Amino acid sequence: MSDETLVLSTIEGPVAILTLNRPQALNALSPALIDALIRHLEHCDNDDTIRVIIITGAGRAFAAGADIKAMADATPIDMLTTDMIARWARIAAVRKPVIAAVNGFALGGGCELAMMCDIILASETAQFGQPEINIGIIPGAGGTQRLTRAIGPYRAMEMVLTGATISAQEAYAYGLVNRVCPPDSLLDEARRLAQTIAAKPPLAVRLAKEAVRAAAETTVREGLAIELRNFYLLFASADQKEGMRAFIEKRTANFSGR
Repeated sequence: MSDETLVLSTIEGPVAILTLNRPQALNALSPALIDALIRHLEHCDNDDTIRVIIITGAGRAFAAGADIKAMADATPIDMLTTDMIARWARIAAVRKPVIAAVNGFALGGGCELAMMCDIILASETAQFGQPEINIGIIPGAGGTQRLTRAIGPYRAMEMVLTGATISAQEAYAYGLVNRVCPPDSLLDEARRLAQTIAAKPPLAVRLAKEAVRAAAETTVREGLAIELRNFYLLFASADQKEGMRAFIEKRTANFSGR
């Protein structure tokens, strides 16, 4: 399969849908697939007409982990020089909202990819897990950190040390996913949510995402400073003026992203 088809891109107005497309390998995250995903994400992030991004998977999986064949014989120097995992940080650095529509297995790197997104919707048949312990390693793309922040240290410790998977319903109860949907309505639900967010002022959405992320990644003091800075900064935007005038005039605001 060529790099051009490893990730399929569909644009629906202000929403981009990126589909991981290695269904025969349960969308295992090979270096080529990750590179293709990063290219698509960065293109969407720099396209002013796109306001929200959805990531999903073709076939029976969101992504069933990293491509073990690509790592089985690697040395530490191989991993370092190829930047195999570190470049995943570019996924988490996307400024626009990213919704994961998890339609099946989200294991290992697939679970980590979902947790790099801002909102996670799960099919009733989805399964989440960090099974790296079963092959002699640990999560390396944020699994120990993001999972712990999402579901707490005790549940995360059990999942990481046992390699156990959890159902979509358990993931919802633990606070890992936003909602659970029937399989045939998952993508439609993601579309509806994306369109709702896309209708909001883009600059406010971007700075709100930054502030919420800061709550999980910094101290309260640092997070409050980022929140206040972004709050003040938005008073320089045309959308703030339009939004407040529209509220006062009791009409629908027309946000330009400026």
